[in-house]
Amino acid sequence: MKPSGLGRISLVNRDLKQYVGLVGVLGLLVVVFSLLSDHFFSARTLTTIVNQIPDLTVVAVGMTLVLIIGGIDLSVGSVLALSSATLGLAMIDWGWPFGLAAMLAIAVGVVFGVTNGTLSVWFGIPSFIVTLGMLEVARGAAYLATDSQTRYIGKSVEFIGVPLGVVPISPAVIVAFGIVLMSHLMLTRTVMGRYLIAIGTNDNAVRMSGIDSRPYRVMVFAFSGLMCGIAGLMQASRLSSADPNAAVGFELSAIAAAVIGGTSLMGGRGSVISTMFGVLIIAVLQTGLASVGVEEPFKRVITGCVIIGAVLLDAWRRNK
Repeated sequence: MKPSGLGRISLVNRDLKQYVGLVGVLGLLVVVFSLLSDHFFSARTLTTIVNQIPDLTVVAVGMTLVLIIGGIDLSVGSVLALSSATLGLAMIDWGWPFGLAAMLAIAVGVVFGVTNGTLSVWFGIPSFIVTLGMLEVARGAAYLATDSQTRYIGKSVEFIGVPLGVVPISPAVIVAFGIVLMSHLMLTRTVMGRYLIAIGTNDNAVRMSGIDSRPYRVMVFAFSGLMCGIAGLMQASRLSSADPNAAVGFELSAIAAAVIGGTSLMGGRGSVISTMFGVLIIAVLQTGLASVGVEEPFKRVITGCVIIGAVLLDAWRRNK
């Protein structure tokens, strides 16, 4: 069902309030760290933050859609690492040009996404269990593909993550923002987007209305795999290498960004624009803590507390 005119206005107002709140939190973090550190508030620091987040941004977009349909994907970090390892294997060992190697790396991500969706949806296995198993499978495959070593690829992949001459942002950032925009339009302006929200809200009601939700759920997991493949290219470009240890814990960061952005862990509600703000908040928080000399263990404690706070806020909103 399409929302009525008043319903659309209510949804727009809710989204605007959410965006304003997230921008306010982001601005508050920038002000606080600028006061605590003389080196934080600078064009160089801010552009560095932006150029470091495209891989997490696209993975978090895929995670947002998975959460919206009531699922979860714990394999994203490992699939990203495997896609990156596949790129390195194809270019270094097989001598493939970047274009073909990139398509293979992305295809690997899609295959794992489809596998996750098929096992979860068609065989009725909880996505938590399926993707937890795939986390180990993909990470092990990444170690096998790289012989458990970081493989240096070189300048042939660096162009994706190198800032452009005219503006201080990289092509990866432009691609990430484009993916966010297209995903937002799909989720808010298409029938499929309404189906995904409905599936996460009440899957039984969707099936009773004559719509088979299973293909849509599989497509969402496939999309998450696609995002992991693209993120693998971005991270390999930024590191100039394929690292089998890359993106360890990425699944937690992607979930945290989505939850901070207001996506419900119970399904049925989420926004990729808000998730992008969640990624920025995490990036600014981690960079700011590093700039004021906070050690890594304390950074993890603080970041974890922020995530727990976001989950509690989500529970409060749901109950209200």
